[in-house]
Amino acid sequence: MLDQGHNKSLPPIPAKRYFTIGEVSNLCDIKPHVLRYWENEFPNLKPVKRRGNRRYYQRHDVIMIRQIRSLLYEHGYTISGARIKLEGKTTEKEASKSYQVINQTRIELEEILEILK
Repeated sequence: MLDQGHNKSLPPIPAKRYFTIGEVSNLCDIKPHVLRYWENEFPNLKPVKRRGNRRYYQRHDVIMIRQIRSLLYEHGYTISGARIKLEGKTTEKEASKSYQVINQTRIELEEILEILK
């Protein structure tokens, strides 16, 4: 079951150039350690690092984090599924595998329906 606490609306993104990890955490309702983890999982999420390895996110980073959050928490994607969705490509192999799973599920449901008749 998805956590219903993640469905609240997020605050507007202020008109500034850089955001600290704390600000992004508040803007996206994501804990800082989750943001750091997502940096490893999503290659396009690369905040600028300055003094003492401090992260500074730009507006496009905040928008991407909100997209990732939505895919994971609201749409039920896995990390790898969200990564593929953000990259905008599904391979033929993945599409074929999905078709096979759907087809097999349909067959099993038809068998159950016959048993119930």
